[in-house]
Amino acid sequence: MLRLETRQETSEPDLVERARARDSEAFAELYDRHVARVYRHIYYLVGDLSEAEDLTAQAFLQAWEAIHRYQVRGAPFASWLLRIAHNLAVSHLRSRRQKAELPEELVDEGPHRNPEEALQQQADEERVREAILRLRDEQRQVIILRFVEEMEYREVAEIVGKSVAAVRVIQHRALNNLRKQMRMEKAG
Repeated sequence: MLRLETRQETSEPDLVERARARDSEAFAELYDRHVARVYRHIYYLVGDLSEAEDLTAQAFLQAWEAIHRYQVRGAPFASWLLRIAHNLAVSHLRSRRQKAELPEELVDEGPHRNPEEALQQQADEERVREAILRLRDEQRQVIILRFVEEMEYREVAEIVGKSVAAVRVIQHRALNNLRKQMRMEKAG
């Protein structure tokens, strides 16, 4: 008779406790669970694939170095990771010099990709991203967490240290600001 082994998934709180005790395998499991989300968050802020990869690695390195100080406060572990990632990305943006180069996505067109459509889509995405980056820090963070990371209001409130009602107000104001920016850009 063939026996199938079922792997029980370790709960996140258990992994976090083991990682706090410097268990590198537990931290590796946490990395596997959250790396895509952290990368996506950073990439949306910096807009560069290789910089996002580097900053993601730095975020997890900082998390590993600080894991012993992590305290469970009711928020998901991902909230703590995203706060580290966000702070790193913002610091990076402040120090980065603007450079003009053709984005990698346009150089590698693939066999069936229409370059004009790809360029237009990238231009539209870049306009939205730039408009989001022009928001005040608090508004930008709420918009990214809500719409890029698809987090619930409660999770966003934990990350930004505000009430759910305050997050809703910040989101409302940010969306109004984005609408105004996009209308002005379209008119100008």
